Amino acid sequence: MISRIWHGWTTPTNAETYETLLKSEIFTSIQDRQIEGYRGIQLLRRTLDDEVEFVTIMWFDTLEAVQAFAGDDYEAAVVPPKARALLSRFDAYSQHYEVRAEMKTRRNPQL
Repeated sequence: MISRIWHGWTTPTNAETYETLLKSEIFTSIQDRQIEGYRGIQLLRRTLDDEVEFVTIMWFDTLEAVQAFAGDDYEAAVVPPKARALLSRFDAYSQHYEVRAEMKTRRNPQL
């Protein structure tokens, strides 16, 4: 399993609009591509002093599946123009990690 992690930052004014764009358009368009080996995406958000940070964590079976999503330069960030317009800055490259272990609790198997 491969985890693809990316960070972007908005102004507090743009944060709600950006989050809505992610959930209503960008995430669904990724899902609609039906990429073999794509397992899903998580969105994290935290408010800082003068900006709001977003982190996306995508899950893929293999690096080949990541390439099917992002292209040959698979480490490059995939940021559609609508998202770029709302971000004040973002990582130009995503980080990729091989998932080596995972443990879920019995009380909350969803995590």
